[in-house]
Amino acid sequence: MHHYDPMAQHLAFGIDIGGSGIKGAPVDLESGKFAADRLRIPTPEASTPDAVAAVLAELVDSFDLPKKAPIGVAFPAPMDHGVVRFIANLDKSWKGVDLPALLHQATGREVTAVNDADAAGIGEQRYGAAKGKDGTVLVVTLGTGIGSALIVDGVLVPNTELGHLEIDGHDAESRAADSARERENLDFPAWAERLQRYFETVEMLLSPDLIVVGGGVSKKHSEFLPLLNLRAKIIPAELRNAAGIVGAAAMAASDVEKAKRKKD
Repeated sequence: MHHYDPMAQHLAFGIDIGGSGIKGAPVDLESGKFAADRLRIPTPEASTPDAVAAVLAELVDSFDLPKKAPIGVAFPAPMDHGVVRFIANLDKSWKGVDLPALLHQATGREVTAVNDADAAGIGEQRYGAAKGKDGTVLVVTLGTGIGSALIVDGVLVPNTELGHLEIDGHDAESRAADSARERENLDFPAWAERLQRYFETVEMLLSPDLIVVGGGVSKKHSEFLPLLNLRAKIIPAELRNAAGIVGAAAMAASDVEKAKRKKD
């Protein structure tokens, strides 16, 4: 059991659900830092809603959380106010599941569920590379696919799927994701040409003021970001793989505040 002083911090619990692992940590909402070490439990082989809900309950119970701490879940699918629209990398039976209701049942706590790219975007906007930036901020995660989060003056436009823009007759992420670089064995300059085409198209459509690039490959940002020629400033993400947990926790806390204000 992970103990810490619940009175010392304004806490929420963030969980990031992936195809291979489910990770969670309490987040200090003042700093955006983990209040205890992150715990990871492998995603159950049969990744049905009930099996995953049981893992989440186990994860939450491993920490001595204040009763009031809300839970934020970053989930790998488009979400319609907490309901899963469709799912690619977990069991197909997730379609149509009301995630907050399922997890409230499993944990007895208030739960907010958001798309994983949106959670990472909010993490970067509140505590990372886009902190304090107004205007239109686009947070793009380059990984197996391309995840996107669009934030306008601090407000999230949920569930953008800008990795699936069709560019030059291709689904953009099939050419420009980090997995395409690896699959086709591209060097960074060759991949940067594809990223240039991707980002200039997104820029034409949305005119972002700032683009933040995350995903594992962002560690090597000096190899490819300087090769891009865009109007917007383009910078690497700061929170790396903590962004989903931190953003989900921050969004859960915001939801609790909103609900309180409605009551008052």
